[in-house]
Amino acid sequence: MPTPSMEDHIEQIYILIEQKGYARVSDIAEALSVLPSSVTKMVQKLDKDGFLIYEKYRGLTLTTKGMKLGKKLVKRHELLEEFLRLIGVEEENIYADVEGIEHHLSWNSIDRIADLVLLLEDNASIQTQLLELRKDLSE
Repeated sequence: MPTPSMEDHIEQIYILIEQKGYARVSDIAEALSVLPSSVTKMVQKLDKDGFLIYEKYRGLTLTTKGMKLGKKLVKRHELLEEFLRLIGVEEENIYADVEGIEHHLSWNSIDRIADLVLLLEDNASIQTQLLELRKDLSE
């Protein structure tokens, strides 16, 4: 099982490859606000664990295993953002909140949150009830 730090790196590498077509150590370090030397060590570990192929000075590519996990991690992040938005969490808190919880939930919990998001999206009256409840609680 990948650690939270491994997941963060794989997720960011996946995002960079989707956006730019490539991921460099410097880009990963900047996106994660860590030192390039830390990224290099992690990339070497991810290479050893079969998530990517890293060639010094040539760059890296995600393996099928890495691509599959990267896509799953990005979807998890987007799902949690959408869930927090739907339940009325203030926009400026969403990113930090997702970062704080995404590695601490089981995939089973993520699946149940996905079910709830679908229910909330399909049922505007529940969203209205949540809004009214928040108003009542704030008074």
